[in-house]
Order: sequence, then C-alpha cells, then structure tokens
Amino acid sequence: QLQLVESGGGLVQPGGSLRLSCAASGVSLQYYAIGWFRQAPGKEREGISCISAPGDGTDYAVSVKGRFTIARDNAKNTVYLQMNSLKPEDTGVYFCAADADNLVRGSLCVLPKTASGEYVYDYWGQGTQVTVSS
Repeated sequence: QLQLVESGGGLVQPGGSLRLSCAASGVSLQYYAIGWFRQAPGKEREGISCISAPGDGTDYAVSVKGRFTIARDNAKNTVYLQMNSLKPEDTGVYFCAADADNLVRGSLCVLPKTASGEYVYDYWGQGTQVTVSS
C-alpha cells in the first residue's frame, strides 16, 4: 500500500528557496504520476505541479512557472519540489499526491480537477507547512 510523507517545509524570507520532498513507502513511485498541491489561508486547494509516470513529463501552474521545478529520484523513491524566488503568496500547506492510473493512460499528468470537481489523485500525504514572510 502506497504511503506518502512530505518534508522540507518551514519559514523562509521572500526571495528565498526551499526544497520539498515527497517520500514513498510500500510501492515504487515510478509507476505513479505525482502532483504537488497547496492550500493557502482562505483559498481552495490548487494544483501547482505534477510529473508523469511515462516519460517524466511535467506541468506547472502559471503562478509558479519558472520558479518551481519538480523532479524524480527513483533510487530514493522520492519526488522533489524545488521552490525558488518564493513570495508571501506561496504560503500554505503543501501536499503531494499519487495518481495510480497515469501510467496506463499514457498521458501527461493532470493538474486540473475533473468535470465532477475532483482531482484524479488517489493517495495523499499529510502535508508540510510553508511560510514565506519577512
């Protein structure tokens, strides 16, 4: 059974950097698309980045494109989110999640919700707090 644990969050000043980790146990992450999501105070949860199971294709929300980078390390069974040039509006709880069906679909990972209003991801971590403040 797949379990995900996020780490690397904390307090950072505007313009600083953090690297979040999503570590898996039970199942190899190479068979799953992995998404990073965040929920800021007073806002709905949003997808910010994902990496596909086939071909390591990636996608990013417009708000983080050019500043954040998602990557896999299959040897460590971990997916990372490198966050640079952080802004106060990046503050929130960051979650990683796994989509078990992406490899079968053979398509790019999916950040938006489906037409029914749900994300396609099946497994979720507990989240890690990121606070960007001076």
